Amino acid sequence: MPHRGDAAEVTPTTSPVTIAARRDPAGVERVLRSLPQWFGIEEAIQQYIRDAADLAYESLTAWSGDRCVGVALIRRHYPETGELHLLAVHAAYRRTGVGQRLVRRAASDLISTGAQLFSVHTVGPSYQDTGYAQTRDFYASMGFVPLEEHQGLDWTGPTLILVKPLR
Repeated sequence: MPHRGDAAEVTPTTSPVTIAARRDPAGVERVLRSLPQWFGIEEAIQQYIRDAADLAYESLTAWSGDRCVGVALIRRHYPETGELHLLAVHAAYRRTGVGQRLVRRAASDLISTGAQLFSVHTVGPSYQDTGYAQTRDFYASMGFVPLEEHQGLDWTGPTLILVKPLR
């Protein structure tokens, strides 16, 4: 039985996808549940839903009509830096440029406030997984470079920290 928000429930439309500085925790849940290969741990999904409502995170969402199809949550630890805390695009909209647009908009917003560096954490390459290899390739295509890998930082396995200079 499919979960609410699975890829089968959403079909890409011809309506243009727009990016907005807007919160939609319910939409974030639908997006995450469409991506069980990356977001299959219920506790993590629930935390990301809470984070999507938390004003400590800047929220960018991608919209196709009235449906949220992507999200980027950015955390500002210091004025000079921003961390891409969450990037997810609904399975039905993957490989359509939505993720690229979210990252570009987030970087542009950071630059406009004087930030110099953009970072993201993902599963490190020492953990063999095709999906996360695609994730790392995506970030590399967006100008992020590997900084360091740590065991047990964000989870029990390896976390790779990538950074992107903004100037």
